[in-house]
Amino acid sequence: MTQKKSVLGIGNALVDILVRLDDDKVLSDFNLPKGSMQLVSKNVANSIDKATRHYTRSMASWGSASNTMRGLSRLEIPSGYIGKIGKDDMGKFFDEELSDKNIETHLLKSKKPTGRALTLITPDTERTFATHLGAAVELGAKELDKKIFDQYQMLHIEGYLTQNYDLMNRAAELGAHAEISMDLASYNIVEEHLPFLEEFIEKNVDIVFANEEEARAYGQGNLEDGFYKLGKQTKIAVVKTGSKGSVIHSKGELYEVDAISSDVIDTTGAGDLYASGFLYGYLNNYSLKKCGDIGSLLAGMVIELVGGKIDNHRWAEIKTMLKYL
Repeated sequence: MTQKKSVLGIGNALVDILVRLDDDKVLSDFNLPKGSMQLVSKNVANSIDKATRHYTRSMASWGSASNTMRGLSRLEIPSGYIGKIGKDDMGKFFDEELSDKNIETHLLKSKKPTGRALTLITPDTERTFATHLGAAVELGAKELDKKIFDQYQMLHIEGYLTQNYDLMNRAAELGAHAEISMDLASYNIVEEHLPFLEEFIEKNVDIVFANEEEARAYGQGNLEDGFYKLGKQTKIAVVKTGSKGSVIHSKGELYEVDAISSDVIDTTGAGDLYASGFLYGYLNNYSLKKCGDIGSLLAGMVIELVGGKIDNHRWAEIKTMLKYL
């Protein structure tokens, strides 16, 4: 039997506190641009937390790359994860949640508290992140262990790590033997770090995932320019276009993929789970169109739920539906 290829994710290990808001007032009060990811201080995070205590909320392990690894593991792709957590209950919660999903955790420990992402969900289902990185920000290039990277055939990097250039470059160096995929994470990350990302992606990345806002930022305000630039710099560029689906650019060819019909409740995790589905298809040598269809299936399932995780019932449905894609 052929050994399945394995994937190592690296990212900010965070515990997510999902808050469903009634309106945009909290975003205005704390100067949080809708749809963005903003890094905030511990004090600001505490203030937002206090101001939203009366809203419906839930807690989950979080981080873009960890979400993608969770999806891959549920699809029976051997998966691992590198991040940094605190020696606290939230860190223990994060580790146990990933381990319970058969993800091999390679978690470093810090004296700082585990990072948290306050995910503020407005009635239009848009998500805005106020993130206090805590221990996650201490993950450093010198801490990365080559022996861990050597165990995997693919490396998946979350774009939020872009704020640490040394870490990104070291991860790419240690993952050079493998194929490297990357999710651009957030349009404001792309805007702030565009020169670095242009060089990093062209030099290191095989598969890149972006949404329309991120692709537009990569094209300095022009969506089409950003999409084609990503397509020229990588083996495969995927731009997710929300309810319209996604577009894949590879070797000068374009493939359009429809979204599946869904009752949208919360778009949290849609991009991360799309990447899980796409990479699952890719590792199984499916056509790019089929890879996109699987990505759309997972994204369409997760947006019908609050919190960015697909429940066991839907995973059973997905595995049945995969037989017919």
